[in-house]
This record gives sequence, C-alpha cells and structure tokens, in this order.
Amino acid sequence: QVQLVESGGGLVQAGGSLRLSCAASGKIFSIKCMGWYRQGPGKQREVVARITNIGATYYGDSVQGRFTISGDNAKKSVYLQMNSLKPEDTAVYYCDIANDYGNYWGQGTQVTVSS
Repeated sequence: QVQLVESGGGLVQAGGSLRLSCAASGKIFSIKCMGWYRQGPGKQREVVARITNIGATYYGDSVQGRFTISGDNAKKSVYLQMNSLKPEDTAVYYCDIANDYGNYWGQGTQVTVSS
C-alpha cells in the first residue's frame, strides 16, 4: 500500500521561508510527475508546482519566482522550497505523485503565514 507523508509545514511570518518534504512508502512504478497543490480557506485546491520525471517544472502564477520544486524519483520524494512567503500562501499543502495508473496523494500539511 502506498502512503505519502508530508512534513515541514508550520507557522511563519510574512517574508519568511519554509521547506516542505513529501516521501512515499510502498511501491510506485514509473513515476511520471510529482507535485504540490494547496487549498486555502474557502478556496478550491490549486496547483502550486509540478515536476516531471525528466525534470521539467511548472509553477502557478502566484508562486512563480518564490517557490522551487525538486524531486528524487528513486527516493519517491518531492520537495518545495518556499521563500518570500505571503499571508495569501496560507493553506493546506498536499503532495501528489502520478504514474500511468493514477495519482497518489498525501494527507496535507498546514502552512500559515502571519502578516
């Protein structure tokens, strides 16, 4: 059984930084893409960043230039370095790993940015 566990969330002041980590246990074959999503209070879940198995990256407009995604397919891990955090970045952050058979999701980690 595959489980994804996120860590690194917490409370930080505006302008600060956090690094999120996500590690998967269990067998996941042929990873195609890994990523981070978030869901803020009263908002729909949105994509934050994604990275493919060949290292191509995509960022949501609101985090471009502030967040950096990295991944290690062999370790089934994905990371998100978040700099210059803003109060509007407050959300539950979820990691996801996708292969040809579907998507695996973590339970989420809370990030709260105070003004």
